[in-house]
Amino acid sequence: MAKKPQGGEEHQKKAFGWAARDTTGVLSPFDFSRRETKENDVTFKVLYCGICHSDLHMIKNEWGLSTYPLVPGHEIVGVVTEIEKQVEKFKVGDIVGVGYMIGSCQSCHDCSNNLENYCPRMIPTCGATYHDGAITRGGFSDIMVADQNFVVHIPDNLPLDATAPLLCAGITVYSPLRYFGLDKPGTHVGIVGLGGLGHVAVKFAKAMGANVTVISTSFNKKEEAIEHLGADAFLVSRDKDQIQAASGTMDGIIDTVSAVHPLLPLIGLLKSHGKLIMVGAPDKPLELPVFPLLLGRKIVAGSCIGGIKETQEMMDFAAKHKITSEIEVIPIDHVNTAMERLLKGDVRYRFVIDVGNTMGLNHED
Repeated sequence: MAKKPQGGEEHQKKAFGWAARDTTGVLSPFDFSRRETKENDVTFKVLYCGICHSDLHMIKNEWGLSTYPLVPGHEIVGVVTEIEKQVEKFKVGDIVGVGYMIGSCQSCHDCSNNLENYCPRMIPTCGATYHDGAITRGGFSDIMVADQNFVVHIPDNLPLDATAPLLCAGITVYSPLRYFGLDKPGTHVGIVGLGGLGHVAVKFAKAMGANVTVISTSFNKKEEAIEHLGADAFLVSRDKDQIQAASGTMDGIIDTVSAVHPLLPLIGLLKSHGKLIMVGAPDKPLELPVFPLLLGRKIVAGSCIGGIKETQEMMDFAAKHKITSEIEVIPIDHVNTAMERLLKGDVRYRFVIDVGNTMGLNHED
């Protein structure tokens, strides 16, 4: 049996990216290697990569899952440069995307039902161990190699930079809207938090025909939510009178907040049988009051990205309704400043790295 590579040192395809070396999370240029294109693989040149809040957690090892050196990035858009003979879904020149996961067992119950995202052996795109024993490296890099079964087509009418965040932020909110039946016209949906996830949640929910209320701690975001993003109403979560007035009016709420926050006011906004779906990932446990759930047969649930089939469905829906992210494009050498700003919430609403035009400027062969 051939020896499995550790960290990819036996791989032959040269690659270049930016990596964090330790828990400081500081990123710097990094030469490494990827596997040669084989079997079901698609190799593509990375053009754009979004910066997700989970990248910030990973580079600092705040979830205790990181392996260094860590090349982050899982909102990746690029152009196919090479395929293996067995690949039927893509051809050279196709514009493609890779999101949060890059592998799974492909044989369990979840995988068989297009729910690879819930596979017990799901492999994240960065900082995890791949089937061959190598550490996965994300999209803060010049090239990617991925199994065709974990790659999606990017429709021709979508701008590549503003589409990249849909590969994580987009599917993270699209999937629960669909699964929990909040995609029906006339449904009243609350969106908690108007950040990277929340702003695309508003766009998807509105395109599905929902009546959308944005719930935020900041009154300053009201005009943005209603005038620019098209929300129907706005609630300040700290205003008890506003919350009381809207009590029992919502069919469902998508909670995108990653900080610790009270759930009781949100549960109170739900109708009987209403659903509060958590898609943010606070690093500390939240307090869950049970009594209000009993009185209305209400549900608190969670949701994590989506399977590849649903991700492609989301991307096609976005193309049909012209849904993209609000972004700030940066060169790769501004990535550390962007991470500092992201930590402060100082971005509207997603940083996207122009990898194709700026990555090579930092590389000396």
